[in-house]
Amino acid sequence: MLFRQLFDSESSTYTYLIGDEASRQAVLIDPVLEQVERDLRLVDELGLVLTHVLDTHVHADHVTASGALRERTKCQVVAGAGGAECADLQVRHGDTVRVGACTFQVLATPGHTDDSVSYLLGERVFTGDALMVRGNGRTDFQNGDAGQLYDSITRVLFQLPDATLVYPAHDYHGHLATSIGEEKRHNPRLAGKTREEFIAVMAALNLPRPRKIDLAVPANRACGRLQPPES
Repeated sequence: MLFRQLFDSESSTYTYLIGDEASRQAVLIDPVLEQVERDLRLVDELGLVLTHVLDTHVHADHVTASGALRERTKCQVVAGAGGAECADLQVRHGDTVRVGACTFQVLATPGHTDDSVSYLLGERVFTGDALMVRGNGRTDFQNGDAGQLYDSITRVLFQLPDATLVYPAHDYHGHLATSIGEEKRHNPRLAGKTREEFIAVMAALNLPRPRKIDLAVPANRACGRLQPPES
């Protein structure tokens, strides 16, 4: 299996490229619109064919490249049910997505947004904004719910083996990845915290409104189209 972790510095977004070496089929997870050329160049250099794009949720801080990549490569766009209606496949908890010999198991992890999903691939889990390195996504917009996010993390993600590597959609402090065991022990918002304590922590964050939210959310519900075509 080929694995690459890519970064968009403006939005601090990680995009992941996974390729099956036998079939040469590949998937991009959480691609960023401004990085389409970079990502397609890498796919081509590695001798891969992009067959799928997986979005973890409707992002508020950047515009997805899923629609642009679909237009360029005819790949399938996969997203959580209740999110982007333009997706070719809307997935729910327990569904699987196969890319060559790679099988991604869908885990419903709502709370940051109501459509958030994570994708489990063997000993790796791609968590979007649900679980980050020593943190988690905010819960104050897009039908976010702190109690629901606590349940998603503790009842779904923290039930995975401790050695499972966690690859988030963002990091703002120079970290590349973490593990389930690390986050159980060291995540300051979750380690030793009750559900009520976590909810209180999230309610007190007082974070600024995402700069691109008014552009990004409607665009991402349309797979990255900044101006959806008239019917």
